[in-house]
Amino acid sequence: MMEIKLAAAPAAGIETDALLEVAFEGAKPDGLGGVWLAELYDSGEFSGKMLDFALRHRPDGLAAKRLVAIGVGKGDDFKPSSLRKAVAAALRKLRGKGVRRVAIALSGAYAGDEFTAAAVEGALLGDFEPDQHKTGRDKEDKAILEFTVSGGSAAGLERGRILGEAQNFSREIINEPPNVLTPTALAEHARKLAETCGLDYEVLDRARMAQLGMGALLGVAQGSAEPPVLIVLRYKPAQASSAAHLGLVGKAVTFDTGGISIKPSEGMEKMKYDMAGGGAMLGAMRAIAQLKPSVAVTALIPSVENMPGSRAQRPGDIVRSLNGKTVEVLNTDAEGRMILIDAITYAERLGCTHLVDAATLTGAIVVALGNIHFGAFTNDDAFYARLADAASKEGERMWRMPLDEDYLEALKSPFADLQNIGGRAGGSITAAMFIRQFVEKAAWVHLDIAGTAWNDDAKPDMAKGPTGVCVRTLAELAASWRD
Repeated sequence: MMEIKLAAAPAAGIETDALLEVAFEGAKPDGLGGVWLAELYDSGEFSGKMLDFALRHRPDGLAAKRLVAIGVGKGDDFKPSSLRKAVAAALRKLRGKGVRRVAIALSGAYAGDEFTAAAVEGALLGDFEPDQHKTGRDKEDKAILEFTVSGGSAAGLERGRILGEAQNFSREIINEPPNVLTPTALAEHARKLAETCGLDYEVLDRARMAQLGMGALLGVAQGSAEPPVLIVLRYKPAQASSAAHLGLVGKAVTFDTGGISIKPSEGMEKMKYDMAGGGAMLGAMRAIAQLKPSVAVTALIPSVENMPGSRAQRPGDIVRSLNGKTVEVLNTDAEGRMILIDAITYAERLGCTHLVDAATLTGAIVVALGNIHFGAFTNDDAFYARLADAASKEGERMWRMPLDEDYLEALKSPFADLQNIGGRAGGSITAAMFIRQFVEKAAWVHLDIAGTAWNDDAKPDMAKGPTGVCVRTLAELAASWRD
């Protein structure tokens, strides 16, 4: 694991394999790069644009073996999220090139808590590779072992470490193959997390969920030999400053074949990531336990495997949800919303006053927003504003989608209270509207992360595979909670 350090000595005296220096587009350099970097600007070889890089070996007057200028764009646009991305990209460029120790020089207005935290997060996120099942020493020889911040703050360093490690924790779990990460195995990850971080832990098994009446969740699970679970993790503040109780609900379908409404075989192997919402909640709870906010937080993670076995749910089945409403199942591949509604009802019964659910729910949100923003739907403007502020601070891009009552027409069934899908039009909206019918009193935001939870290809700042999206946003939502 990477060691994170704060340097007491000036940046010029840090002995490291690579020293990073921030450089702006169109700005005259006056930092460690000196004449060398100024000449690169003049020649056009380096411009300071976002993710522009220049490297010098054995730089004059520095103890570092390499000086790396990292472009972060125009100074007026420079935010912690810009630094996070640039540092992550720099580490990905340096990995495997004999670099094991990296440092960054921060100064002036960019040496406070937020920029320090962003730099550390970038280092941790950029160094992550989804290779836990590869053998041999090659992967170990490429990892960055040490990241040092010169000129930053101790508080920012610690916050960045907590959030970066929590996001990578989620990414590692989400990347597990479905033969390894069953619902039972996911519950064991949650148990170990609770034990390590001091959270309360409970798991509801099939018998308990049947006793309660969670017919929607159990209907999805009935085709698999793997038993379903509903994982509950509780964070209780030492001294609550609020009567609010935040609930975090994450969809965790450890593998989704589509059930009887089976998916095409091409790309189905990626459906291990259909538990990314639940994985995000585990990461968020890990961070929350360390940040120690003053608001109570409960995470609920319904986990199933959606399989087309002989006992599998059929199109046309009607199930009764925990809140009593009946649902006609028109498509067994619209399973995520079915497990979420019982978990949301249970969350309200546990006293949650504010709910955020996150799910890789629909392909329609990918059509609408691509892989840049995740979609957000809400029944409460004020609560949405809190979450939007948290997402903005953490540099995660969220886009509010409509939730007009007119969309409910597409979900009406002649045989049950609701059907589980609408038509092709507005698919992400009708999915959110379906979930909305099971939120009784709580302020609620639904996050559809289907387009942002997985990178099909490696990015300059992030490896191919799971992204851990929403972890930082949800942790910040809790940490900044004020009534």
